[in-house]
Amino acid sequence: MKMKKTVIACGIALMGATSALSAAEITKTTAVSGNTTVTETTTPTAWATTTETAAAPVHEFSANIGVTSNYLWRGVTQTDDGPAVSGGVDWAHTSGIYLGGWVSNIDWALDDVGSGAEVDFYGGFKGEYEEFGYDLGLIYYYYPTSGYDDSNFFELAVSGSWRWFSAGINYTLTGDADSDAPFSDGDIYYHFGGSIDFAETWNIGATAGYYDFDTSSEWEFFNGDPDYWHGQIDLTKSAGEWGDFTLTVSTAEERALSSDDTKFAVSWSKSF
Repeated sequence: MKMKKTVIACGIALMGATSALSAAEITKTTAVSGNTTVTETTTPTAWATTTETAAAPVHEFSANIGVTSNYLWRGVTQTDDGPAVSGGVDWAHTSGIYLGGWVSNIDWALDDVGSGAEVDFYGGFKGEYEEFGYDLGLIYYYYPTSGYDDSNFFELAVSGSWRWFSAGINYTLTGDADSDAPFSDGDIYYHFGGSIDFAETWNIGATAGYYDFDTSSEWEFFNGDPDYWHGQIDLTKSAGEWGDFTLTVSTAEERALSSDDTKFAVSWSKSF
């Protein structure tokens, strides 16, 4: 059984709305120094509207697309070290509530099984208090392709951030796998990291994580110890309207579900 992906999860910016003037404009031309004129345009006070008084939209939709040379999730390739194309849609409310979906191709190199698809559905609540951020959400990982049976699972995600630092825990609530196997229930993924802008359009980030699987001694006897540490470094260049380009270096411990081979990936993503 191969590993699966959490959502990246996607960040959504709330944009202010600019109101158009609904009142008629009054133009007055005044002569100055004989042949010089000054033109003034005014709007009756009772009719005027401004951007300061215009209300921001209460909700917003956004979308994202991406391409990568290797789909890595928690230190493990999801595409047998091959490329992936992904995309998603998100909805966010000013209260902090959000919903979304994301899809990507996968290939777990299963015997007599080709490539498949991963579809993630998620929702939750997030917000900020001064310099602190928080996010409480639920994620459902759905694998509709034949041959990826008993792979679906449901996860609780809790995370927080302060300035450049972030940390979180993901807990497997339930899954279709056998009760003594990974991704059935009780698995805990701990992660922490940070990122910083070191130039106008450049960012570098690092992430470390530990996966603690709730597996039986019998499963571990036949398959090995699944628990592992992993680390990842991401260097991102923002190209404005052309999206973001990222170089990733990732490594993990050699365990039942992970490899200690160093992984490299080049990715492009864009939100709109």
